[in-house]
Amino acid sequence: MLRSPLAAVALTFCGSALAQGPIPTSIVNGSITIELAPIATGLVAPNLLISPADGTDRQFIIDQPGKIFVRDNGVVQATPFLDASSRLTPLSAGYDERGLLGFAFDPGFSNPLSPGFRRVFTYTNEPIASGTPDFTDPYLSGPANSHAVVASWKVDPSDPNHVDPLSRQEILRFEHPQANHNGGAINFGPDGLLYIGEGDGGGANDAPPGHNPIIGNGQDNSILLGKILRIDPNGNNSANGKYGIPASNPFAGGGGAKEIFASGFRNPYRMSFDGSQLLVADVGQNNIEELDSVELGRNYGWRYKEGTFKFNLDGSVSSDLTGVPAGLTDPIFQYDHDEGTSIIGGFVYHGALLPDLAGKYIFGDFSTGFSAPSGRLFYADLGTAEIRELMIGANDRPLGLFVKGMGLDQDGEIYVLTGTTLGPSGTTGAAYKIIPEPSACLLVMAGAMLLTRRQRK
Repeated sequence: MLRSPLAAVALTFCGSALAQGPIPTSIVNGSITIELAPIATGLVAPNLLISPADGTDRQFIIDQPGKIFVRDNGVVQATPFLDASSRLTPLSAGYDERGLLGFAFDPGFSNPLSPGFRRVFTYTNEPIASGTPDFTDPYLSGPANSHAVVASWKVDPSDPNHVDPLSRQEILRFEHPQANHNGGAINFGPDGLLYIGEGDGGGANDAPPGHNPIIGNGQDNSILLGKILRIDPNGNNSANGKYGIPASNPFAGGGGAKEIFASGFRNPYRMSFDGSQLLVADVGQNNIEELDSVELGRNYGWRYKEGTFKFNLDGSVSSDLTGVPAGLTDPIFQYDHDEGTSIIGGFVYHGALLPDLAGKYIFGDFSTGFSAPSGRLFYADLGTAEIRELMIGANDRPLGLFVKGMGLDQDGEIYVLTGTTLGPSGTTGAAYKIIPEPSACLLVMAGAMLLTRRQRK
């Protein structure tokens, strides 16, 4: 079957849907019905929403083309909190995985005594002419596609809703061989260290150019690609002197890149902490989407494995694990491309609005196809690995949108970031808060009132 160049690029990111996937069981509806309340519209391609732990109840919405917007007192501010669009490598309107992909608040953001006071961090893809990389790709025979850049910024002391554009401090820059599989999530852990999710470098199958031809980048511990990285923004013992290397990192003493925390990832698109547990959603090639519980020094399999299956360089998978090295860590849960095309990592729910979801992992899938937006929303029990689909509205309507990210506010409530265009273009991008379905709420209230009346009798 012939595919357009755009579709071919998209399919290297998400993979093509199979007529019959390797996992025979299907994801079915759960018993939980939700509704989606719009809280921000007119965006381009929003991919994250987070709140600082400062008691202000603000939501910060990250838009892929380079802007971060603040929703303060229920109103999205017209002027961006940060506009990094001029720093980005030019994006393709039809489809692109590059851009402003990561944002995090320093753990000391609201503490005047902390070196991280008013400090935030970004992950961007920037032109190769914009700086000198700290790490080059040894498998490239030509120029890189872009540079992955982690930088810090300070909030303007006179305006908490704006960054001082002159405060930027570049921390880490490395070559990214191709345009896709950027990962881009950055999160602070409970240890106060910065975790960075980095894809395998792009293309397909973790194969050349720009990839280790023998084992792929995900298994090559001499480079940063295909890894979860961990650094100390307040340290200075890195090679460039701009960050610290935690002493407990697996290769802090040598034998691999000192920044590596865990290896074996294809495209870790969104990660989150639930207490001390690091949950990483890793986008698969043609068959399997997975969620990993990531621990120090473990290897999560790519490109030897896709989920629990053996990965073959023709893009297929097999349940025969002959030749796969021992010691690889399998995912918490997985699903195949009968259900979707690209896992969009989310959060464990600890909010108050939807008690039936307490402790469940809420996440999405980008879309079941590319010709029309058909994303899905799921919840999973991390103990049993059971995945169920959330029902939307009283009539369980389809979402009808591309799922481009998930969000979490200071109260533990969860959001979904969407759009109707495949690429970072247009103004259909929107953020929705996941709330109880109104008729269900009325039934619960009516039941409670009836019980109260009976008790009074």
